[in-house]
Amino acid sequence: MNTREGGPRGAGAPHGSPLLAVRALADRLAAGERTVLLDVRWSLGDPHGREKYLAGHLPGAVYADLDTELAAPASPEAGRHPLPEPGAFARAVRRWGVREGEAVVAYDAGGGLAAARAWWLLRHAGLEAYLLDGGLAAWTDAGLPVEAGDVEPAEGTAAAGWGHLPVAEIGDVAAWPGTLLDARAAERYRGEAEPVDPRAGHIPGARSAPTAENLDPSGRFLAADALRRRFAGLGIGTGQGAGGTPVAVYCGSGVTAAHQVAALAAAGIDAALYPGSWSQWSADPARPAATGPTPR
Repeated sequence: MNTREGGPRGAGAPHGSPLLAVRALADRLAAGERTVLLDVRWSLGDPHGREKYLAGHLPGAVYADLDTELAAPASPEAGRHPLPEPGAFARAVRRWGVREGEAVVAYDAGGGLAAARAWWLLRHAGLEAYLLDGGLAAWTDAGLPVEAGDVEPAEGTAAAGWGHLPVAEIGDVAAWPGTLLDARAAERYRGEAEPVDPRAGHIPGARSAPTAENLDPSGRFLAADALRRRFAGLGIGTGQGAGGTPVAVYCGSGVTAAHQVAALAAAGIDAALYPGSWSQWSADPARPAATGPTPR
């Protein structure tokens, strides 16, 4: 894909805001609006997400496995969490019990850093999806119940499409014509530490924008105005990414970058996701790596 001729692949995000507040979800469920809940508990180096789900989750929530349902198998050529094949993702959507016209709300126990991958894929598939703002902690802090055990819904009927959100490929970000954001921790961006991927540093020209700075101390997203100020400080204005200068985001393996895309969407800014991210870029010795606190 040539981003200089028509911009990144995919249309704008459907269904408005990415975020749903706990009270809004509780009201929706109390009103009988059937909503599929996805528990996406996952974090790097922690293989116990499913066990934590079984110990306690939102009532009726289905567990979504990030490594097997929200990603294709890892490889140096594609990165640690490549996008799943469209057909495989459509099968996962049906397994989760999503029926035609239903909304999906994804959550985790880490500020949405993993659940955002499910949100992004569902919207990329053209389905109505939201992130539960504050996740499991916000739900329990509100005094709302959890349940233990597995949930195995009847197979869903929703038809998952593909290509509804913009995607950037490795060749695109090598000469990105707009703003490229690195959503990893600042020390990884600067090249001071690299615990997972082949090389330290960042893609030349990328700006450091750690995903954790999208959240307040409670793990909820900052208000839209605060997010807009954050991104304005990175040179990104409201409306960019649609008809203006394109914005793209990467991280280590394309997971937390989806959280950054969600934060940008909450601020009124469209952004492309680079799924291969640093795990793909750094595995190619021909690709340059910049270090230090500045883009170059």
